[in-house]
Amino acid sequence: MKTTFLLLSLWICGASALTLGDTPPFVVLEGKNGGMIDGTPWSSKMIKGKVFVVFYVDPDEKDANDEFSDALKAKKFPSEKYTSIAIVNMAATWMPNFLINMKLKKKQKKYPNAIYVKDKKKVLVKKWMLADDSSDILVFNKEGKLIFQNFGKLDSRQVEKVITLIENNLDK
Repeated sequence: MKTTFLLLSLWICGASALTLGDTPPFVVLEGKNGGMIDGTPWSSKMIKGKVFVVFYVDPDEKDANDEFSDALKAKKFPSEKYTSIAIVNMAATWMPNFLINMKLKKKQKKYPNAIYVKDKKKVLVKKWMLADDSSDILVFNKEGKLIFQNFGKLDSRQVEKVITLIENNLDK
């Protein structure tokens, strides 16, 4: 019985891979697992030194948080203090990879300061326990610690709240 309780406790604790105030578990996306759109590896260690907003998106849900994306773009946060990363959950859709790549190039034109990353095998769903088939928003402070997370569409009040949170962390 004690062993079962211990194993259950470890499983429950392990299921919450991202915790507010903590640095996320180390992840590298490269090769068959994905990477940056130019083919180079992406590492979660890159999330440090500025405020980062990470969009983890199923391509079928790509427009779910456009209100938030547009609000971020309108703020014109200085690139030395802020960066956004769009990580595409490519295994969550029926769309072929070549079509997703074309759409990513269009997004890169609309948001030229964003970093675009491909997750071909749902690595972050497994390692960080992110929502699959969704549009997830994660905000990290300059130390690389998670300060906000949301799975699904943000409403207008949440958009304002997250923008304020980002503003408050730019100069910390």
